[in-house]
Amino acid sequence: MKYTLYIIVTFAAALFGTHSKIQAQELFSPANSAPKYEVRGVWLTTLGGLDWPRIKATSAAKREQQKQELCQILDQLKAAKINTVFMQTRIRGAVIYPSKIEPWDVCLTGQYDKDPGYDPLAFAIEETHKRGMELHAWVVTVPSFKIKDATKLGPKGLLKTHPDLLKKHNDMYYLDPGLPGADDYLVSICKEIVSRYDVDGIHFDYIRYPENAEGFPDGATYKKYGGKQSKAEWRRANITRMVRKSHAAIKALKPWVRLSCSPVGKFKDMRRFSSRGWNAYAAVYQNAQGWLRDGIMDMLCPMMYFQGDHFYPFAADWQENSYGRTIVPGLGIYFLSPREKDWNLGVIQRELCYIREQGLQGQAYFRSQFLTENTKGLYDYVKNAYYPYPALLPPMTWQSSTSPAAPVVKEERTGATTASLKWEPIKNCRYVIYASKQLPVDTSDPANIVTVTSQCEYPYNLLSSTLLGLHFKVTALDRYGNESK
Repeated sequence: MKYTLYIIVTFAAALFGTHSKIQAQELFSPANSAPKYEVRGVWLTTLGGLDWPRIKATSAAKREQQKQELCQILDQLKAAKINTVFMQTRIRGAVIYPSKIEPWDVCLTGQYDKDPGYDPLAFAIEETHKRGMELHAWVVTVPSFKIKDATKLGPKGLLKTHPDLLKKHNDMYYLDPGLPGADDYLVSICKEIVSRYDVDGIHFDYIRYPENAEGFPDGATYKKYGGKQSKAEWRRANITRMVRKSHAAIKALKPWVRLSCSPVGKFKDMRRFSSRGWNAYAAVYQNAQGWLRDGIMDMLCPMMYFQGDHFYPFAADWQENSYGRTIVPGLGIYFLSPREKDWNLGVIQRELCYIREQGLQGQAYFRSQFLTENTKGLYDYVKNAYYPYPALLPPMTWQSSTSPAAPVVKEERTGATTASLKWEPIKNCRYVIYASKQLPVDTSDPANIVTVTSQCEYPYNLLSSTLLGLHFKVTALDRYGNESK
């Protein structure tokens, strides 16, 4: 286990304290270590309109305001050099697109099963891609809906269509993962999204048994289907089957769609560090490291909403058991809020620095509001210091490692002081614009990345102080993340 950086980080924190003028970025110089490939993700929560939408689409004017509200969020994320948006698409047995399977979610209009007058998922994908970012459809899997909302979901609600797949637990209905058909139901949601929409990924949330799982009422299911397995082994096998079947269905439709999930932040108890009873493997039956080993998960975003001994060694454990796949720690930036735990910004800064030094492949922020509202100065820090230039997502070389064709670029003068780079489209590709004072332009240096775009031209001002005297190069980036030479 690599604890060197963990020791340095905790020693520095102890030495200088959380209120010291010596900041984490001064200790670790994150701008100097920013890599070319890094997932920079944000969870955009639609549950209750927490991040979006705050405005309900109750009229044509309100609908346009709702759209503009999303565009403003995406503009802020783009400006901060975020490259991945996890858009909550299936919330609790209801969705934000016109589904043949489930009803509209209440977040859009204030009512379940009411058409907002447009397709929010299609709109979000289009606007995200316009800004050169990826959109991953965030799908809440096992939790279905609150008991008090059961009658509000209408004829497409799960209680009407598949009541046999549900169990009551605490104040919720859940899919029972042990029942035949529960996995197929989740697969049907995935197939509907992937076949109809140009999503870059499917992101599973709550792909596990619920909290207080010992009380989950699946005793009869286990008795009927458990066979000779222990109940714990059987439950883990049930969740793994849901992942395996979903992975196969997604890849059969579009092999470039990245499957990810957000497991509980600690996988297991470690020899020197206890999970204190809350871990993925034993508490909620997520064998997430096994999914990486078996090749049925492309990326993990463990919910590491902790600090100190609860963060650093467990982050290293995820990385050391990644089996060549992408590990992106999820950071609980909502704890910066005075209404939550009122963390000092230094907590997140130290974790960000550790992620880079440890060689993890990025970070994801929960949730969007606490980034875009610049809580404790976090937005300013990531935009101006931690992310000095854009980054590309790590390529899925286990899926494909073939480079796309390089675009043939022409420069055209469009005015007295303006010009544009133009090229013919390459199928299923986005484009990376590089600029440098040196020839040839070094595409391995992330400092030369100007932007990522889905357009086939790049207009610029010949007198721009930031571009004056620079040479350009344009590369193609396929859906797997492979780049042209």
